[in-house]
Amino acid sequence: MKEKFKGSAKAILFPIVAVILSLFISVFFVMWAKGYPITQYFTALSDLVSTIWRGSFGTSKNVLSTIAEVTPLIFTGVANAVAFRCGLFNIGVGGQFVLGMLGGAMVGCIPGLSPIVHIPLMILAGIVFGGIWGAIPGFLKAKFGTSEVINTIMMNYISIALANYFILRTAFGVPGKSSSPEIQASAMIPRFVESNGANYSIFIGIIVAILMAFLLWKTTTGYEIRAVGINPYGAEYGGINIAKKAVLAMVLSGAIAGLGGATHVAGVKHLIQDFMVVPSYGFDGIAVALLAKKNPIGCILAAVLFGALNSSSRALQISGIPKEIVFLIQSVIIIFVATDYVITYFDNKKKKGEIMNG
Repeated sequence: MKEKFKGSAKAILFPIVAVILSLFISVFFVMWAKGYPITQYFTALSDLVSTIWRGSFGTSKNVLSTIAEVTPLIFTGVANAVAFRCGLFNIGVGGQFVLGMLGGAMVGCIPGLSPIVHIPLMILAGIVFGGIWGAIPGFLKAKFGTSEVINTIMMNYISIALANYFILRTAFGVPGKSSSPEIQASAMIPRFVESNGANYSIFIGIIVAILMAFLLWKTTTGYEIRAVGINPYGAEYGGINIAKKAVLAMVLSGAIAGLGGATHVAGVKHLIQDFMVVPSYGFDGIAVALLAKKNPIGCILAAVLFGALNSSSRALQISGIPKEIVFLIQSVIIIFVATDYVITYFDNKKKKGEIMNG
């Protein structure tokens, strides 16, 4: 019981410490940018924290902008967390998000449907498209043992090429506009304020996070997924089919990412444009999941942090602080989190050595 409490306390405290330390380190760059002397370190710290807070939560408009940034990060963070729990590194969440956008936009353009039918149908399309796109590298991993990292990276580029083909080369796209038609009003998820992209899909994201936490910790399937992630050989010895669980984890991960893509179209974009690069939400979702220690519920809080940082970039520029400070803070957080994983890895290796020698 004591060890369990210590583990839970560490899981909660370490991300908080990582965030605080990243802010303290980033202050030096604020001092350099604004010409603060070293004696005004805490003045610069106060300036940085207050500007981030003001830019993300200072006004109702800023709060709505932050919600719009947070929503896709919840989906991609949870998608990555599910894959991580099975010991898989799903770099393709961004591509699965794109396929979810494509599937959602296609269904969203169908005329004559009631919102009661149209919105769930659009969401279902995103889940199916993203799930299939996640299943492919999962199957290749299970069947042939190929690296899901390499496969998902390659599939990211295939996803934007496929989406661009439909937008630019088929009747689905609008001629001369490099975009799809705007989805029907019946497929649009209501916004909090019409002029801002913040919408009710954030509640869908929160529900998905709660459901995934329930699945992982309160069901046999979730236990088996986690067991494979902790020790695949031990799990196989215990009768768990590793291949099936790998495919299932990738399908779930892709489906959640695809759901995020569909809701992004339904609530924010209302159409899709041709893609030059893979949306950054997938890669940001990796950072969200790592900071949350692979916990779906923790992904909500981590997404709020990263979303607030992204939302405050304009306020930082206005205050004379380079917006790149946001990426610096995020990078330092990831470094600290990664350090924890490295320490844990060597600690576990040491314990195994002691057991073998004992």
